[in-house]
Amino acid sequence: MNTNGYLSGSNLERVLKNGYFAVTAELGPPQSADGNVIRRKAALLKGYCDAVNITDNQTAIVRMSSIASAVIALQEGLEPVIQMVCRDRNRLAMQSDLLGAYALGIRNLLCLTGDHQTFGNHPTAKNVFDIDSTQMVQMVTAMRDRRVFQSGGEIKGQEPRFFVGAAESPFAHPVEFRPYRLAKKAKAGANFIQTQIVYDIPAFKAFMEKARELGVHKQAYILAGVSPLKSPAMAKYMRENVPGIILPDELIERMEAAGAPWAGKKKEELTPEDKKARSAAWQAEGIKICIEIIQQLRQIEGVAGVHIMAIEWEEAVKPIVEGAGLYPRPVIPEPEAQPG
Repeated sequence: MNTNGYLSGSNLERVLKNGYFAVTAELGPPQSADGNVIRRKAALLKGYCDAVNITDNQTAIVRMSSIASAVIALQEGLEPVIQMVCRDRNRLAMQSDLLGAYALGIRNLLCLTGDHQTFGNHPTAKNVFDIDSTQMVQMVTAMRDRRVFQSGGEIKGQEPRFFVGAAESPFAHPVEFRPYRLAKKAKAGANFIQTQIVYDIPAFKAFMEKARELGVHKQAYILAGVSPLKSPAMAKYMRENVPGIILPDELIERMEAAGAPWAGKKKEELTPEDKKARSAAWQAEGIKICIEIIQQLRQIEGVAGVHIMAIEWEEAVKPIVEGAGLYPRPVIPEPEAQPG
């Protein structure tokens, strides 16, 4: 991995290249035009992560633009990682939006295929999928490093210098192919990788062992995905319905045990205070589990950081980062531009 000099003005890049264990988080834009939603979430995350992913119409549901949301986050002192999915734009629109995003001060990009539109609230919308996420990585790194558009035409002026990321799902089928898919994205030019949520540490160790054999950890920084569980029902739903997630029985049993004091009561017998206390107990256990997983991930060779996906639960990021011993976050000034 080339650590001489920087590709972009990204704080996340500086943190990783200086050998710190990175922390990224996630911020979902609202299903409205209310910018204060971004501001409130940014206030909860500021200081507890090196950068924050701004999702792009996640689950194929219409939300505020990831680029517009990222600009608001930037104004609030939070470094954004814009996500861009292949579902909604052709290569012309992608390149146009990326030029604009860079001009607005955005320095990190995560290239994604995107959830199919049938999963969202506009199932009859026409998809695009002009290129896939690996081809997007190639396109964006060519814009940055060779100053050319995807057509081969020259960029006439300032090129967009993004720190470019991609995603990988270590446990999606076929599992044996996933490390090779990861290697393909790294070879395409991805600077960092964020993975699907990890709950099964032995399975992830096996994935990372193969990734190390392929040398991927020396080509791209790998950030393992983690997510705090809110309840036993959430844990069971994720295990049964979210592709690419392995959630051991032991963790579900721990979540159920946290709510044991209220287990004997029927739903109608639970007072509002009971429900609140039970929810707090579940959430505390979910945060504790997440901290333990991060501590184990830090011991795996090739894991350069974690990506915390506290979905609509930004309040959980602070206790997770503090509990995992990852606070305060490093502050690395941007190097001065060299003359000439």
